[in-house]
Formats: sequence, C-alpha cells, structure tokens
Amino acid sequence: MTRTLYLGTRKGLFCIGKDSGSWRIGPVHFLGEPVTMCLQDPRNGWLYATLTLGHFGVKLRRSTDGGQTWTECGVPAYPAGAMVPSMPGGGGPPEGKPATLAEIWSLEAGGPDQPGLLWAGTIPGGLFRSDNNGDTWELVESFWNRPERNEWFGGGKDQPGIHSICVDPRDSRHVTIGISCGGVWETRDAGETWQVLGQGLRAEFLPPELAYGLNQQDPHRLARCESDPDKMWIQHHNGIFRSTDGARNWEELTDVPLSTFGFAVCVHPNDGNRAWFVPGIKDERRVPVDAQLAVTRTKDGGKTFDVLRSGLPQEHCYDIVFRHALDIDASGECLAMGSSTGGLWLTEDGGDHWHCVSMSLPPIYCVRWER
Repeated sequence: MTRTLYLGTRKGLFCIGKDSGSWRIGPVHFLGEPVTMCLQDPRNGWLYATLTLGHFGVKLRRSTDGGQTWTECGVPAYPAGAMVPSMPGGGGPPEGKPATLAEIWSLEAGGPDQPGLLWAGTIPGGLFRSDNNGDTWELVESFWNRPERNEWFGGGKDQPGIHSICVDPRDSRHVTIGISCGGVWETRDAGETWQVLGQGLRAEFLPPELAYGLNQQDPHRLARCESDPDKMWIQHHNGIFRSTDGARNWEELTDVPLSTFGFAVCVHPNDGNRAWFVPGIKDERRVPVDAQLAVTRTKDGGKTFDVLRSGLPQEHCYDIVFRHALDIDASGECLAMGSSTGGLWLTEDGGDHWHCVSMSLPPIYCVRWER
C-alpha cells in the first residue's frame, strides 16, 4: 500500500492505503480501544497514537517501524497543586479541583530544527512539550499560569481544551494555538511568553458587550497554509473567519452557503486562499443541513464558495464530521473525511468528486495523511 491515511476511531487505529488503484482498509492497531488522536512525525516517520481509556486513563503509544511494533510513552501529567476553576468564567484565582488529564486533544511535531520536540494540547486546557519524542512531558507553565485562563470554559467538552497547534514553518519558535473556549494565542519564543490574538472574532453566544472579547472565543478548529503561513482560517462555533496577518486580525465571512456552523477546516498547503469546510446545523442538532452531507470550498479567500456533493449521501444522512476528521495531503488535491457514524470518504480532485471507502467503520475522531 502507498499514501497511507491514519484514522483514529472509537475502536482502534485504522490504516487506509491505495493498492492497485483502489483505496483499501489495511492493518488495524489497538482494536477495540478508543484512539482519539494520532500523528505521523514528518521528521522521522514515527507514529503516535493516543488511547483515551476512561477509567484506565490516557495512554500514548509510539511506533518507530511503521506500526509493526509499539512502545508505551509517557503522558502529560499536571504537577501537584495545579488546579482548574470549579466555575470557569467566574474570575478570581484558579481554585476548584485538581487538574487531571482527560484527553490529549492535539498532538503536533515541532519544526525540522527541533528534533524530538512534540507539542500536546490537552483537556483541561494545558499545553505540554516533550523534548525526547514523548518519553517525558513538561507543562508549559508560562501559559498555564496566565490569569486569563480563569475565564475559559468548555465548548462541547466539559472543560476547556487546546485542539489546534500550528507551528510556523518559517520559525519553529512561533506557535499559534486554538482553544475551546479560550480564543487564539501565540508564542514567538517557543513558549516562554504568550499573547492572545483575534481582533474581529465574534462569539454570538456571549452578551453583545462581550462578543468581541478575545479570551472567550470558541474557534472549533484553526488551520494555517504551509507555504503562506500568515494566511489562516478558523471554523468558529458561529462563523467562518479568515486572517491574512498570522491570526492578529480576522474577517468574518457572511456570504457562505448552507451554514457557517461546523467543526472541521483544512487549507490547501500551497494556496492560502483555498479552504474546505463541512457545514451543519448547530447546537441542539449537529447534523448536516437537510440531512444531506456536503463540503463547502472557497478558492478565492472566501469571496465565493462551491457546494460539493458528488459521491456524498444526500438522503437521511445524520453524520457529523469532528474537528480533526478532515485532512488534506501534501499535494493539496487529496482530502479525506471521516464521520461520527463511521463513514469515510476520499477525493483526489480537490472535492469535486468523493468516493466512499466505508460506511461501517467505528466513529472516526481524527484522520491524518502520511507526510
């Protein structure tokens, strides 16, 4: 098999590859275990899988031989005395209950000049780094100790979480992260100092006088163009937003077909004006509009959108695509999309035509192309 796609699902890590012109399901690792996040490190090809095992806690596994064998890594652990507010958004000191790792919600490699460095975003809102390929982890206390954290709250999850980590390909010390609900933050010195960004982001679920506040925005997913990193996109709880200056300022796009609600977004690696979204009906339903699965795409920075339906179910479809379940390969033409009810679709022409690989997989939490 070539061009492997990795799926983190409710029942294991699935490998999908193209063999003799057809996409096929290959090896399955950790069958029966919830794999909520995965990563193939583009610097050395190593694989990582996060197992969120409920009563047995969060586990991290690493393979250095393409999945033939796996070893157990360390996992992020909050130091003694770390607390999360019992009433997020209530202000005051972070008193409440001890911070405990609930989930590794994002896992990303550092830059090519940072061998061994991994970043992990967690629930309840802690950022961790490892300098030894995941053997051990350290809480980034400069970020954890920001007083603004007391105003964060859960967006879909019970506690706030870091779901997006974007490492600048021009400068590995420059990292931008997205938090539900805690806005967009950046460091330009590898985590020593931080500032909140996001002028123009709007949270309609807040009182009008607070809607444009930076620290309580709910970016569902944050994505950056690899070749033009200042161009970034957000699928927000209540809108689609675009930035051309590295997340400092954002433009809300209002002329969007179907719906501005969704979870996933991905950006063409060589064209920052081209992005894909999976719209849905928000909040109380969270299903496709009119029970018809569609992907929307812009090729011109959000001035116009295409509605892409070819090959996608158009009747009685109630799949939702989670924020990590849409990914694009290095060519910018091949996308993969997995759903909450185990559907997997791929396209090799930028979304004009989709092919159903399976409708009977376990619920899909994340999809990631081999880099």
